[in-house]
This record gives sequence, C-alpha cells and structure tokens, in this order.
Amino acid sequence: MRVTVNGEEKRFEEGTTLQKIMEELGIVEKVMAAAVNMEVVKKEEWSSFSPKEGDRIELLHFVGGG
Repeated sequence: MRVTVNGEEKRFEEGTTLQKIMEELGIVEKVMAAAVNMEVVKKEEWSSFSPKEGDRIELLHFVGGG
C-alpha cells in the first residue's frame, strides 16, 4: 500500500500496523504522537492500527530549545 508519512510517499505491505511502520523507519523511540488523516491515534493503539491505501500519516516528536 502507498501512504504519505510526514509529507513523503512510502510503500508498505497491506495490513502493516502504525507501530511496524515506525519500526521500519527506525523512529519508534522518537515518536511522541501519531495522527492518520488528521485524527490522533492513541499510543496504545499503534500496534493494532493499520493505515489504509492513500492515508496521510503524521509522526510527531517534541524538540526542546530556547
């Protein structure tokens, strides 16, 4: 399936979970919040939530600074 992750088109197997997408991208430890099509997906749902073809995924992390 094709999805857009943080503005970049990516391909994953159909049924891939949000958690697996983060693992494949090597960013699971950095992500603090996730949204699919502008709807927040709770962290406890990442391992069971499977995006669909054409979904837009935003994976957010917090950056400190001054």
